[in-house]
Amino acid sequence: MVRLNRVEQRARNRARVLAAAGEEFAERGFRDAKVDRIAARADLTRGAVYSNFPGKRALYFAVLAEAAERADREARTEGLTEADAVRTVADALGALARAWTERFPLTDFGGPPGLGSVLTPEVLADEPTRRSYTQLNRLGAVLLGLALEALEEPGEPGRRRVRLAETVLTTLVGAAQTAVVAPGLVDPFNVIRACEGLAGLDLADSWPLPHLDHAVAAVPADEPWSPPAALDVLRGSAARLGEDGVVLALGLSRLESVEDALRSAPAHAGVAAVVVTDDPAERMPLARLCAADLGSSLRRAFPGYARPRLRLVLDETGEIAAAVGAREPGDTAEAAVRVCSGRVVARARGRGAGHAAAISGARQGVRS
Repeated sequence: MVRLNRVEQRARNRARVLAAAGEEFAERGFRDAKVDRIAARADLTRGAVYSNFPGKRALYFAVLAEAAERADREARTEGLTEADAVRTVADALGALARAWTERFPLTDFGGPPGLGSVLTPEVLADEPTRRSYTQLNRLGAVLLGLALEALEEPGEPGRRRVRLAETVLTTLVGAAQTAVVAPGLVDPFNVIRACEGLAGLDLADSWPLPHLDHAVAAVPADEPWSPPAALDVLRGSAARLGEDGVVLALGLSRLESVEDALRSAPAHAGVAAVVVTDDPAERMPLARLCAADLGSSLRRAFPGYARPRLRLVLDETGEIAAAVGAREPGDTAEAAVRVCSGRVVARARGRGAGHAAAISGARQGVRS
């Protein structure tokens, strides 16, 4: 029998705990699930469970994240998409709503609620987690809004569709929660038609936002840049952090700042966001869950040319974020670097850092 090293043994135990927890949550629901029973299912001790996960909620988020990532991988492998048929904003919103409503519980079959049914109360149970979840959804609204703009005919300069995206997500999230608490009440076809009907809604949304007038200035630099390999969780592929462009380090409570860099960076420059948190054991699985759902939704609803260029990296150790310049890689971190030809040519830190780094090439005459 092959002897496993410590890292391999820990990975195997973690997989066993996740599988056992998934079974326990599915059979008994989150509230009635017990860590002791999860340990028994996994043929491990209670201590082995807690050595991998700090508590039941962290384990629950991890189970949801694993399920979402697995479904996303399977969809990519099978080519399940209707994005090729999307031509208009209404088409995209209809496709997005169909992707969401496929997961709604439509009738009450009895037994414990669905695996994701207590996500909202568990998010609400902890204030930092609630803030993180808000920002994860704001990130979704930013990327959805940019994708909607890419489908529209050129309009007034500065026209922005992020508020529309927020309204659509509010509709879908509200419908999803109603489907959980009142199974059979929500008609998915009505939800789809309602989202399609929002396409023409004008919410007087425009760019730039006022805070950019007060953004920090980037500081010129000349340093080597050789970041480690990292995964883009939106695409399930290499993040390519060494390419020319902007790399941001953002805490989970600052994710909406991605928009500053995406709109300010030159069209040919890459933009990557490296996400960190004070509590990676609990909040990173939540981020993984939201990223998998977001990546899947964008692929289902938008053709490739309309999907935002953002590469999203979840940095559990904070190592990459520290290299970007986040002095304390936690929930409030915000720093950015401008990369050119394998070197850092500008650094910025604080609110608006992504914008400052993105425009630094134009101010300094740097080739990007």
